[in-house]
Amino acid sequence: QAFPQIPAKLNNTHVEISLQSSFQPGMKLEVANKSSPDTYWMATIITTCGQLLLLRYSGYGEDRKADFWCDVMTAELHPVGWCTQNNKTLMPPEAIKEKYSDWTEFLVQDLTGARTAPANLLEGPLRGKNTMDLIFEGSVLELQDISCPLLYWPVRVIQNVGGRLRLRYAGLSEDHQAQDTWLFYLDVRLRPLGWALENRLTLEPPTGLRSLKNAPDWQEALEDARLDGQKNPLPLEVFKDHVDLPEHSFKMGMKLEMVSPWEQLQICPVSVTKVYNEIYFQVTLDDLSVDAMPRFVPRHANSPGILPVQWCLKNGVGLERPRGYEGQDFDWADYLKQGGTEAAPDACFPDNRGFAKDMWLEAVNPHRPAEVCVAQITQARGRLLWLRLEGVAKPLSECIVDVESMDIFPVGWCEANAYPLTPPLKPVCQKQKKIAVVQPEKQLAPSQPLETAPVNLCQPVAMDPGSVNGRYCCSKIFVNHRCFSGPYLNKGRIAELPQAVGPGKCTLVLKELLSMLINAAYKPGRVLKELQDLEDTSWDSQEETLKAKYKGKTYRSTIRIVRLADQIPDFCRKVCVKLQCCPNLFSPVLVTDKCPENCFVQTKTKYTYYYGKKRKLSKPMGGEEAAEGELAKPTRRRKKRKAIFVQKKRRSSAVDYTPAEMALQSGSEGTSSEPHEDHTDASSVEVTSSRPRRAATLRRAFSAGNTTGSKEAPEGRRRSTRSLSRYKKSIFLLKQSAVKNGVELFSLSLFKQYAD
Repeated sequence: QAFPQIPAKLNNTHVEISLQSSFQPGMKLEVANKSSPDTYWMATIITTCGQLLLLRYSGYGEDRKADFWCDVMTAELHPVGWCTQNNKTLMPPEAIKEKYSDWTEFLVQDLTGARTAPANLLEGPLRGKNTMDLIFEGSVLELQDISCPLLYWPVRVIQNVGGRLRLRYAGLSEDHQAQDTWLFYLDVRLRPLGWALENRLTLEPPTGLRSLKNAPDWQEALEDARLDGQKNPLPLEVFKDHVDLPEHSFKMGMKLEMVSPWEQLQICPVSVTKVYNEIYFQVTLDDLSVDAMPRFVPRHANSPGILPVQWCLKNGVGLERPRGYEGQDFDWADYLKQGGTEAAPDACFPDNRGFAKDMWLEAVNPHRPAEVCVAQITQARGRLLWLRLEGVAKPLSECIVDVESMDIFPVGWCEANAYPLTPPLKPVCQKQKKIAVVQPEKQLAPSQPLETAPVNLCQPVAMDPGSVNGRYCCSKIFVNHRCFSGPYLNKGRIAELPQAVGPGKCTLVLKELLSMLINAAYKPGRVLKELQDLEDTSWDSQEETLKAKYKGKTYRSTIRIVRLADQIPDFCRKVCVKLQCCPNLFSPVLVTDKCPENCFVQTKTKYTYYYGKKRKLSKPMGGEEAAEGELAKPTRRRKKRKAIFVQKKRRSSAVDYTPAEMALQSGSEGTSSEPHEDHTDASSVEVTSSRPRRAATLRRAFSAGNTTGSKEAPEGRRRSTRSLSRYKKSIFLLKQSAVKNGVELFSLSLFKQYAD
């Protein structure tokens, strides 16, 4: 099922952050000189792109001309100080060698206050890994007590699923796995080992688990956890994206509304009953009954589920009355007046809007934290989402979550991380048949498209293929609009595409990208047919059904798409070669200035020869275009006009087609005898032998505005050796005619709008 894209502002922040590189712009490295591999020089990280780094040698300042990309997994990169420790020579590149007279003084100033990349990210088993993959099984962290924010206890990582950690308290064994806790690694309750002592906090076993062991056993478990953590310390980069909690402005006795952590689907009045410090405070459920048992939880300013007074009224949501409250209707004004209390001001609460009703996502079952389910948003109010969990029996299938909850994920997250997803009890939509036949659009069975919560999908190049979590996920894939678009793709439509797609699951990102390319083609059916043959035996791929619409008909075909992140660069390049465009047209690497392939200097004929299928550059043949060997079917059309220049389509290679492929080919390449329009850019003066060149539109526009006139070549006539020069002359006269008649000519493909 193809999902429509969601605006980038709705993306799951915690999922996107988990896909980012461990390296940060501004970090300093020692890198081998290109001209002299035995010498090294300082370089600064300009930007990161998965496991690719864009570097700039120190001394270039703001000059970008010498920036270069390198792969962390293969390049010779070292932390600052490595050359000194290993008696290696530091020498600036030849291009800037004379820029400074005293390079030692320059380096002292350049490195003052700078930060180098950690050595364990440049070598060893952690080399090039993403932040979430730096957390391995057995890692030791400290976890904040759920009932008191000033208490911490060590926990061990039992499982890491895309950054979502299964944690076990130090001192507990496999027999106590029911007490395991699931948290995303960015949760503020998680801290590095030693955090509690450094911040003068208390290390004590969780309140609800203290009775399981005696005090000496807990103390022994604490010492064992410290030793394990010291033997295999976690890199500090794991916590670089943890949010610093802001100071709150709540005071004792203030009233607010809160999503109940004890009762499902209830929003209740609560009171601030304790202020721990400037970061944490305690809220207690309002209960006016005689036998009231206090229920309280610690909170901070960014805690999900805390809401200002009257929030439910303003958003049309029911508010639970406090237990023991007298009166049929609950009114906040009377309630505050009776208790002599005040409402917490709106400034105490952050706001974050985004998701919409009927979006689909994957969410943690709050009653079984190890279970992740397909979920649909049944309503969205402010920063709260009401979810219906598919595959969960009622009444436990509904819950309320905050938009910033780390228990919700984009569609495809479980599959990308090889984690089981609880499927719906019944299919959400009918499974689409994989076919490769042409059929009119009106015959397609109507279906309701699914809208998904942010997949952003979704930063360039694949992640570490050795990582379990990252091997099926990729970062952004860029559409480099300045690169040569080739004979199949419309340059204007390419320019309208977004600059990048991703990050997210590889197959989802690539499927979305290929769909955009097909829609940007002159003849989408032809591009679909070209991609149909794309396959490599070394790829770990899966079949995906793509479709193309052209002249009121829909064409479908099965395309093989790679599943692994490290295969994406090869896949992208082969698709570009297949479409005879620049290999960098879409790529994991962003081309910011001049394309390394120098594709802008190539004409279509020469470029197709060198980068495409390397056919012989011979004289094109004339004649009417047919559907790849099939007779054109007669259809009703306007009076046929003679074309000035006609070129018969030549097949680039011998291919055996299945009946389904023949149907697709005949439909996409024109089954009618109506002339095909020319889609050649006006700036191009040579014609590639891989595409037919029709000039019906050109002739109409030319004859309308040109007073000098020109002779028309009879239809079916072969071009002479002078046809190319006549074609250039016609282009020149066409431009003159356009100027004379006040027509702004962008390209031949756009000129058809003014032809009549």
